[in-house]
This record gives sequence, structure tokens and C-alpha cells, in this order.
Amino acid sequence: MKKALTISLVLLAALAWRDWSHREIMHEPGILVAESPRQTGIIEPVPIRIADYRLTPRAKFDLRARVLSTENYSWGSEADLSPVDFALGWGPMSDQAVLDRISITQGARWYFTRYELPAPLPDRDIINNSSNMHMIPANTWVRKKLKEIRKGNIVQFQGSLVDVDADSGFFWRTSLRRDDTGNGSCEIFYVESLYIEEG
Repeated sequence: MKKALTISLVLLAALAWRDWSHREIMHEPGILVAESPRQTGIIEPVPIRIADYRLTPRAKFDLRARVLSTENYSWGSEADLSPVDFALGWGPMSDQAVLDRISITQGARWYFTRYELPAPLPDRDIINNSSNMHMIPANTWVRKKLKEIRKGNIVQFQGSLVDVDADSGFFWRTSLRRDDTGNGSCEIFYVESLYIEEG
């Protein structure tokens, strides 16, 4: 009986620590990330092979953004390649005063926003200043760092937007625009380096 109680207490403590260490980071009102993502086309892409996947770089991509939401994936055709999605925001979508009025959720590789009227921002500004991105770590160090990222973090990412083809016939296509919505509007981001800012 004592052993079962001890195990239960250890598990509860571990869960409490996990929740506390991944709690949302809040900020003072104001735009925290003024710059938009930077994208440069690739003329002669060199494919990247990861296990059964072939990645074709479409554009060099780097951005500094606020993390609006995170969603981990452990199942599905692409979960081994892309274990996490981040909803990321910049410009007015990095402002705590705006985000306090928007409910942000993720699921099934989608990103959703809801708010009560009047809208804190026009829908077009929400779309143009945020995105759901499927993150593909380039190495084990990046994979580990991606797991450390919390909602509210300001993070810098560098890498490439890529199309994905698998030997099984599975394929995934990246968006190359920030103003699109619906199916195919997410970026598939091969992350080569990242930096989590303090605070």
C-alpha cells in the first residue's frame, strides 16, 4: 500500500512539474516582434533525405516570432518527421493586449482563432501576422530545443520551407505565403537552428 502511494505521489509531482515548467509566459502589452518573416527563393534546391522522406527546399526562411500555441504529435504519417506544430505570431499578433482577446487552439495540424465581437483585429491582420507551422528538426539538438519551447516564448528560427515526399507515396506541400488560409496554408519548416530569447 505504501509503495503504491509513493508511486502515485511521485507521478503527481512529475505531472505538476511538467505543467509548471511548460506554463504560458505572459508579457506586458505592446508589440514584441515588429519584423515580419524573411523568405528568399531557392533557384536550384538540393533535396534533403531523412529516413523514408525526401525534403525539397523551396525557400530560405527565418523569423523571430512569439509562440501563440504548441501542439505535439506522436501519431500520423508525418509525426516522426514533424513532431510539433507551433502557432506563431508577429506584429500585432505578438501584442499581449490583442492576444488576451483571442482564443487560440490547435489540432489535427490546424490552427484556430476565436474571439468575441468587436474583433481585436480585422481577420486579415490576424491571418497576415500569424501562422501554423509544421516544424521538422534538422538534428537531435534542434529536436530537443523544440520540446523546450513554451507558449509565450519569443523565438528565432532559421532554416528552409520544404515540400515533403515519402517512399510510401505520402506527400506534403508547404505554403510560401503568409496571407493564405485553409488547406495547404501552413508552412513546413525545416529548422536548422533556433534561439529562445530570455524572458
